[in-house]
Amino acid sequence: MPRSVNAVASRRRRKKVMNLAKGYWGSRSKVYTVAKNTVEKGLQYAYRDRKTKKREFRALWIQRINAGARQHGISYSQLMGKLTAKEIGLNRKVLADLAMNHPDAFKAVVDAVK
Repeated sequence: MPRSVNAVASRRRRKKVMNLAKGYWGSRSKVYTVAKNTVEKGLQYAYRDRKTKKREFRALWIQRINAGARQHGISYSQLMGKLTAKEIGLNRKVLADLAMNHPDAFKAVVDAVK
């Protein structure tokens, strides 16, 4: 009886890795074993940086809100404390957008909590 190998599944698995490695330089996109390592590392970076992106954007929003708030004579922490006390449910993303692109609306929010 001839040897049975699951060539279809093996080829599909290798092809999937090689497709993910398209655009990589040199053997990283041509040689399966090198491509597999590169793709695995790339997926690790992608997973890690999806978490990091959230942190970085939150930090950016806080900086923008703080800069906008200080123009109106209030610090970031005081503004956020007063917003929660007055139960104004604007998140940091929206507040940062208001501070950057709609300063008059942001001033109205600051005046509402003062």
